[in-house]
Amino acid sequence: MSTELAFFGERIERLRAEVGKVLVGQRSVVDGVLACLVADGHVLLEGVPGLGKTLLVSTLSRCLGLTYRRIQFTPDLMPADIVGTHILGEDESGRRTLTFQRGPVFTQILLADEVNRATPKTQSALLEAMAERQVTIGGKTHPLPLPFFVMATQNPLEMEGTYPLPEAQLDRFFYKVMVPFPTLDELCEVMDRTTGNTRVDVQPVITPDELTEMRRIVRTVAIAPEIQRYAMRVLLGTHPDLPHSTSTAKQYLRYGASPRGAQTLILGARVNALFEGREHVSFGDVRKAALPGLRHRIGRSFEAEAEGLDTDVLVKRVLDEVPEVGKAVAAELR
Repeated sequence: MSTELAFFGERIERLRAEVGKVLVGQRSVVDGVLACLVADGHVLLEGVPGLGKTLLVSTLSRCLGLTYRRIQFTPDLMPADIVGTHILGEDESGRRTLTFQRGPVFTQILLADEVNRATPKTQSALLEAMAERQVTIGGKTHPLPLPFFVMATQNPLEMEGTYPLPEAQLDRFFYKVMVPFPTLDELCEVMDRTTGNTRVDVQPVITPDELTEMRRIVRTVAIAPEIQRYAMRVLLGTHPDLPHSTSTAKQYLRYGASPRGAQTLILGARVNALFEGREHVSFGDVRKAALPGLRHRIGRSFEAEAEGLDTDVLVKRVLDEVPEVGKAVAAELR
């Protein structure tokens, strides 16, 4: 495992360094996106315009040498504009035939920009692609090129003319990553890079085969039974009506995270361990994965909304109420 750990760490550092040539700061955002990438999941980014969300995904595609497409979601966008449609044409003999014209979803890295501006009907066109890495049109299934990675963005400021993502679609995203505003020093560096004559060329630093190997390594990281049970108790602690519910969930949550949230906690914790150069998962790795992995999978109650408590605050409170237990206590809880 030590050889695999070195392999993984070296390539993650390559990606961080190459992305850092273009994107200023935002280490937590970059690591969140990279975590989703190596865990074979999709990511939802939320932040005000101009923070480099689009730049990040286009840069990442060049660092990986993968094909990249961008879809600007608007209220008049139709499902066929995403997945494609059949077009009537003529063959060499003059007979009319239907030809499938592939949509922009047929790529390896897809940017769904301002995804909450499209109607639910159009948003749902991404569901099969994100879950199954395929699309079905006219009764025929078309596989998508692999690896396939969706990065969606949404703007938290302008809610007029938007359609909130339904819970089923939010659950398809591995992480929801919040993009913070840059600091004074970072803003100054952004100005130096973007208002001068300097141009940075980004080169591929890892291959698709190396990415596949990194994804395999993630699933081999050891996790002790008591830590896995801790992650499951955190997840159950978000449900207001289950035996392991926390007082926060009973008072402030309408529903808790799904089993996909449990998978996110385990895989995210494994990635966090690798990011720290370790071959095993710690309680801290689980706690670190909880915020981006659960903030979009829980529903606030009226009381939480009335008191102005966002999902980040509630996830942190749940974590505070679920104790980290050792083997002896874990055995007693079974």
